[in-house]
Order: sequence, then C-alpha cells, then structure tokens
Amino acid sequence: MADKELNYLSATAAVELFRSGQLSPVELLDAVLKRADEISDSVNPFADRYFDDARERAKKAEAKYRNGSARRLEGIPLLVKDSSAIKGIRATVGSLMNAGRIDDHTDPAVERLLRAGANFFARATCPEFCWLFACHSRMWGVTRNPWRLDTSPGGSSGGSAAALAAGATMLATGSDSTGSIRQPAAQCGVVGYKSPYGRNPLDQHSSFDPYVSVGPMTRTVTDAALMQNVMSGPHPLDHNSLRKRITIPTRLGDVRGLKIACSMDLGHYLVVDDVRREVAATLDTLSDAGAEVIEIDVNWAGEAIRLAHMSEEFIFFGVLQDALRDHADQMSDYVPELYQTASAVTADDYRRCLQVAGQVWNDHLGPLFKQFDALITPAVSCPEVPADNWQKDIIVVDGSEITDTDTAMTALFNMFNRCPVLSVPAGMTDRGLPVGIQIIGRPYDDVMTFRIGRAIEERRPWAQRRPGLSYDAG
Repeated sequence: MADKELNYLSATAAVELFRSGQLSPVELLDAVLKRADEISDSVNPFADRYFDDARERAKKAEAKYRNGSARRLEGIPLLVKDSSAIKGIRATVGSLMNAGRIDDHTDPAVERLLRAGANFFARATCPEFCWLFACHSRMWGVTRNPWRLDTSPGGSSGGSAAALAAGATMLATGSDSTGSIRQPAAQCGVVGYKSPYGRNPLDQHSSFDPYVSVGPMTRTVTDAALMQNVMSGPHPLDHNSLRKRITIPTRLGDVRGLKIACSMDLGHYLVVDDVRREVAATLDTLSDAGAEVIEIDVNWAGEAIRLAHMSEEFIFFGVLQDALRDHADQMSDYVPELYQTASAVTADDYRRCLQVAGQVWNDHLGPLFKQFDALITPAVSCPEVPADNWQKDIIVVDGSEITDTDTAMTALFNMFNRCPVLSVPAGMTDRGLPVGIQIIGRPYDDVMTFRIGRAIEERRPWAQRRPGLSYDAG
C-alpha cells in the first residue's frame, strides 16, 4: 500500500489490517512519521516529538498482533495536544514558562488511550494557554491550515486538526472550553467531539471547570466513536465523572423519522454565503435520508453567547494575571491583550451568565429538545481567518468588521455543557476551505449525535479529499 494511502487510512481500517496481517504497525508508523517530516516546516502542527520511542512501541505492537495479545488501539499513531499531562514528560500548554515543567501524572482520558495501545508519537501545537481561535505562540511558532497555508487551522486544538487533515496522524486529542475541538475540526475538515460534562474524565486541574471537555479528533465519525468509547467512563479521581458509561455502537441505524432543528446563524452570527450553501446541502442529504429538518427562528441566543465567552474569561483571569506577573518576559505578544479582555469581566457578569443560562434553557433550548432529536448549526461562520490572527484582529466579512471570536459558533454549547456536540465536515468554500457543522444533542444523548454524523458522512463522503499545502485556493 502506497504511503499516501496509508496516511489517510482510518484507524478502524488499520486495526483490521493489522489483525489480518496485511499491514504492520511499523509500516503504518513509518508512513506517518515520513509525512510528519514532510509537513513540519509548512504546516507546523507538532510540538515535542517522540519518534524513536514510538518506533520501539510499533515493533512491540507488531509482535502483539502475531501472538494474539493486541489491545483495542494497538499500534495506531496518536497525537496528544500539548495541554494534556503525560507522566514523565512536559506539557507546555504553548508557553515558554512551562518549558522545564515535567508532569507527575497522566490525564485520565489520555491514559486510557495509551493503555488501549495507541502509539503516542508527538505533541500537537496549541496557542499559549489554549486561548486563541488561531494556533500560534512564541513557544511553537505559527501552525497553518493545510488546505490553505495563509489561513488558520483554528484553535486551540489547531495542531491536532491540521495534522489529521495533512495525513500525519490517525488519532488526535483535543480539549474544548469555548469550541477548541469543534472550531479547528471545522476549519480543517476533520471530525471532533465535545463530550457532555462528566462523560470523559479530567484531571484535578480541570474537572471542576464546567466549560472544559476533552475528546477525540479524527478523520471519520467511526474513528471518533472508537476513540470516545476508550476515553469515556467514570474515574475514581474525577469527582464529576459520570457513573454510567455510554458505548457508541458500531451500528447506529439510519435517520428516518428523526426530527432535526437547524439554524444558520443562531440569530447572532454573520455567516458567509458559501458556508450557508454547503450547510444547506448537508441538511438536504438528511432530508433525503428520511429525517424531518426544520429551520427554526432563533432570537434569544445573543446575550447568552456573549456571556458564555465572558464566563470562561472570568474563570481564567487568575491564570493570566499570575503568568504576566511572574513570567511577562516569556509571554506571547497577545497574552497582555487576553489579560485585558479577561480583567474587564466582573463577578456580576458571571452571575448574570448563570441567570441567563437558566432562562434560555427553560424558555428555549429545553422546549426545543422536547420537540427535536438534535439541533444543527454551522461550526464556523467564516473560515477566512489568517494563520497569525490575534484575538482582536479585525476580519472583514461581507463589508462588516468582526474578530475571529465572532466566527466560532461554539461557545453557547459549552455553557449548556451537558449537551454532546459532534463537528463533522460539510463541504468546501469557494476559496478552498472546509466547512463544518456541529450536531448538538439532547443532554447526554451521545449516540444521537453520532447517528446523525454517520448518516452525513455516508451521504457526503469526505475522506478522499486531500489538502494542497499551498497558499492559494487552487
């Protein structure tokens, strides 16, 4: 099998080939690492690399398939975001201030992937403190979108999304507090899953932040389910992890008879025409498959969206304050700007966020999910975000000036964090950038989001598309 075929092989298919003896974990890893070297300078999705250790693990995985002791993800290349702790190595969270820090524990969900045999070979880049909708830092430089190198892969899980799109890993992890899995998944044309709060265990530093989630990033919905089934479930060291484990089944059924709501803009976002066109085409495929798709009027989300962003900034303010006080000379240029934004949020704003969340759920989203099985919106309203964009940089869209924060249609569903959200590819813009949609399920109805995502993937197949690694739309 040619390298390029191996680079875009699904993890599910790779496991089957390993078991049949038609493919070796060593052969697959060699193709992935070769591709990683090819794209490192142009896309720059990698932080620390552990290629030699991964080669040794691949050889051991090969032996395990021969003797019948292979685990669920044995030998599948895994990229881990540079914010997740792994015992004995560093997670810099994109910051020079953490360059010498070595973690003494492994994040629970990542530990499960490693114990299932996934072959960790590198860290994925993220912006400093995971706090941009782009992906660059003094620590790791600029990560670019392989579909068009002048544009951003999104943030903060931009390295994971870019590497997947470029064929330089099979599996990757992401984290999401205002859209940091779904937004880069949409920007790069891959799949990303924000699990509902408590489904995937977190470590002691994150488990009491209700906005935060860790989850899988892959190229197919089936692979996302494979990863999610390994990552999820209760953990004794996470007080908030759910006692009940949910398994995403291999057979999900069709969408006939489902009732799906959709909103192109949530009554708040400026959505460009070609994103609207591709989302509409995706919704048409669901209608053709037997679902009832109804566009709803949303006139209640604007304040909640604004407060969702502010609430996370309020929670994060202390981290930025301490970093600038103790390590100002090591910060990326945009960190003072992030601090300025976060310091403007007050305790009254945070309390207002809690009040508005209750009102919106009681009056609008709660009744919506009584009537509909899921809600679909674009994940990104306009993907034309420069690779080196900052939080307050102006982007002109249809004559209006906005920021990258105004393009990510995700934060509302971190506020309503019990809702699972799956981001899947939904076409291409006229200038050669992916379009993504997010499928929002009822609280803790993980399976429904995957059921709809799989139906879309089957009817609008994406996996054979390949980015051009160029600076233009050609």
